[in-house]
Amino acid sequence: EILEKYEDEAKFYTPDACFLDAQKYIPVVAKDRRFDVDLALSVLDQVGQIVEGVDRSLYEEYESVARERIGARDPDDWPVVATALLLDLPIWTEDQDFFGSGIATWTTDRVELFLQDR
Repeated sequence: EILEKYEDEAKFYTPDACFLDAQKYIPVVAKDRRFDVDLALSVLDQVGQIVEGVDRSLYEEYESVARERIGARDPDDWPVVATALLLDLPIWTEDQDFFGSGIATWTTDRVELFLQDR
């Protein structure tokens, strides 16, 4: 709902790795939770119409600094940090691994405060 509400006023980005992970894990999670896999993948496609994937070739130059910032908390999250650094944007997340990375983070219950100011 938030993405749709603000899609004309703000741009949303994610590293391509996040879309790839979602495509990989949605079928597994959907099956475990007895969701319709096709419907879940369709929702991902709809999200992809609003959220722009950022190609690794653009954010990979920030890999070393991103890995330093995310540290041991979750090294696999470095593409998110790198993309935030590349685009100079905060991270919308519920994942506390990003806290303390030096990048502003917004949780879903607060992100509209940020978006309203855009």
